[in-house]
Amino acid sequence: TRSISEIVAPLSYWALAGNISLNTDIFDINLINLTLVLGILLYYGKGVLINFLENRERTISNTIRDAEERHTEATEKLRRARLRLQQAEMKAAEIRIIGLTQMDRERQDLVDAADNDLKLLEDSKNYSIRLEKRRAIEQVRQQVSRLASERAFESLNSRLTNELQLRMIDYHIGLFRAMANKST
Repeated sequence: TRSISEIVAPLSYWALAGNISLNTDIFDINLINLTLVLGILLYYGKGVLINFLENRERTISNTIRDAEERHTEATEKLRRARLRLQQAEMKAAEIRIIGLTQMDRERQDLVDAADNDLKLLEDSKNYSIRLEKRRAIEQVRQQVSRLASERAFESLNSRLTNELQLRMIDYHIGLFRAMANKST
């Protein structure tokens, strides 16, 4: 009877199988040795390779998840920063508008105050001019009156004789008597 190994491969072939050895020369590797090495590596290294790949996959997955979380956080921080920037810009615009309005109001107040001061100065000037004009007119009147009185007095003194003075005195005394008689 024949064994199963003899059926599959006759004894004449088994003599050749005894010569199989591991060839480490990379340039002299035959297909059988290559298959044998790969098979052993796959069989024994399969668990290690699977563990390595699973660890690597977890590491990459965790890294991606962390990166996505950081991206989400950064996006939220950017959104909040943009919101704060927008609020700051609005506040700056509001302050600028308030400042310009205040500046215009103060400028207008200064212009109004200057106009008011100018009007008061003009009124004061005009009052001073009128006052000085009145004083000058009064002085001229007084001088004209004094000069007229002096000239009239000189003229009377030069024309008035003693006889004329006595007649004038008598005339005025008569006027006074007439006035006194009428009132009684």
